[in-house]
Amino acid sequence: MEINQGEKQSRTTEKFSDCQNIESVEQTYLQKLWMLQHWKFLRRDWITICLKWYPLRLVHGIPLMEPIANQWDPIENFQARPDDLIISTYPKAGTTWMQETVDLILNKDDLEKAHRAPIHVRIPFLEICSPAPIPSGVDKLVNTPSPRVIKTHLPFQLVPKSFWENNCKMIYVARNAKDNLVSYYFFDQMNLTQPDPGPWEEYVTKFMEGKVAWGSWYDHVQRYWDEKDNHRILYVFYEDMKKDLAREVHRVKDFLQVDMSEDIVQKIVHKATFEIMKENPMANYETVPSSLFDKSKSSFMRKGTVGDWKNYFTVAQREAFDAHYQQKMKGTNLHFQEE
Repeated sequence: MEINQGEKQSRTTEKFSDCQNIESVEQTYLQKLWMLQHWKFLRRDWITICLKWYPLRLVHGIPLMEPIANQWDPIENFQARPDDLIISTYPKAGTTWMQETVDLILNKDDLEKAHRAPIHVRIPFLEICSPAPIPSGVDKLVNTPSPRVIKTHLPFQLVPKSFWENNCKMIYVARNAKDNLVSYYFFDQMNLTQPDPGPWEEYVTKFMEGKVAWGSWYDHVQRYWDEKDNHRILYVFYEDMKKDLAREVHRVKDFLQVDMSEDIVQKIVHKATFEIMKENPMANYETVPSSLFDKSKSSFMRKGTVGDWKNYFTVAQREAFDAHYQQKMKGTNLHFQEE
């Protein structure tokens, strides 16, 4: 039987009204995720109705998921605090890796605190907006005590102005375009909150044209690079983290003005390695229900390597991509390692 969009919204609203009336359910973020994971009527059928059909919508020329676009005003007008720290990346460029690294550095005196909650709870995602009862990133951050660490994928021009007005520190992580594309493709396959990526061949073109969520990779990485000396931005490369994580931990801790012994640095390096994080349920998004992340399509933390793009690009695709890359990156002194 066919259900039109109005009926879908009505039925979903009724279901959420029911679950919000259950007194035994406390309104906390983790318990709401538990609701999504364990209540049968909030499994894949709910996601199909509520999320998968959301298209991308332009916000100041940048394609964002419709729930984000619909709630743009509170995001744009978000009030930063002077001691906020922002971790910004293009999607699938090492966001979670840097989040975990930063959280370990900030909890250097008790590294086990990094196991206190899943990473998406410890470091809220500024612009994320999901259907009720999940709180938006803005709602969660308003109630988060200082000092806050905040995740965002927003391009520089969409970052709330209050962050710059308060001279907040930011760590930006950039990853080479080809590996970033491959990782984003597999993520979009398993992430049921974003549009279906379609065939690989089409996705390559969409990525090159910036017709994916959060827009153009080229514009994203270049604008932050150009602005890094105008603001307190530490620019970090994914490939450098792979090559020498200890060196990058030192850069981050120095940027954050956190003193620690070399022994603690090495312990952080160990805990922040891809292999350890992939087995850590507080870092690998294992706690996110399958109704949101279809792990049969791909794991959230997939390979964590440099040069994996070679396994997916055909010769023709590589040549076309390289030609387009040279055109888009012409005139910049920003360079990436691809292997």
